[in-house]
Amino acid sequence: MICRREALAELAMLGLLAFVETRVASAAAPAPGPARSAGPVRGVLLIIGGGERGAEVQDAAIRFGGKPSRWVYIPTAGSDADAAKAEPPAFIGQSGATLTVLHTRDRKVADSEAFTAPLRTATAVFIAGGRQWRLVDAYAGTRTEKELRAVLDRDGLIAGSSAGATIQGSYLIRGSPRSNKILMAPGYERGFGYLSNVAIDQHVSQRDRNNDLSVVVAARPGLLGVGIDESTAVIVQGNTMTVIGKGVVRITDGADHDGVPFFTLKPGARFDLATWQAQ
Repeated sequence: MICRREALAELAMLGLLAFVETRVASAAAPAPGPARSAGPVRGVLLIIGGGERGAEVQDAAIRFGGKPSRWVYIPTAGSDADAAKAEPPAFIGQSGATLTVLHTRDRKVADSEAFTAPLRTATAVFIAGGRQWRLVDAYAGTRTEKELRAVLDRDGLIAGSSAGATIQGSYLIRGSPRSNKILMAPGYERGFGYLSNVAIDQHVSQRDRNNDLSVVVAARPGLLGVGIDESTAVIVQGNTMTVIGKGVVRITDGADHDGVPFFTLKPGARFDLATWQAQ
């Protein structure tokens, strides 16, 4: 008969063995890696590559714009002449929404409570096209930028086309006041960051920009490039990005894809921003 002391010693050894086996098993199963990029925790993004907005894109804007919907339209990326005659997308008025046009070039005004009041009750925002640097000069770091983020935090919608698309990324390309052909411009490299670790380009097929994001990603390893054709958009909810419209979206991830630096997502395709995997 095994004595009590020997039995306890055997149990202790078994316990130690189980502990070692558990540690080995834990080491063998790698923990999920950190998210490579991310969408907003709350709210929805509608990021449009410029050009005409077809029925599918308009329907998405109306669907996610809230009921009742209160839109704010921001034409500030346009020139002074364009901003002065700003014409919000027709679908906003046709949907029965209330609409406020919000525009200034004065950062003190952009930082005021009075100017940003419409954003505090907005359910949706549309940022029009033009040049990204004008949005940076007017709104970056002001109360306006803060209240735009708050629209998402209230489960609202941020939509934007062309420059209004690119500004939604964390890394801003074509931000130079000198030329929209300059991809990276010191002082104009921070977007509003609704998508983290992402650079967004637009008008891609139409302006022969297929490979441009590869230059940016090569200079910023680990950054994800999202290039959107005209009449095409992505809907972003959490980390899921869904392609809609008539064209395609090119994903530049720093890898070689059969001799080209991107792969293509067609309408209906989904992409996981956390894992960088098409779904």
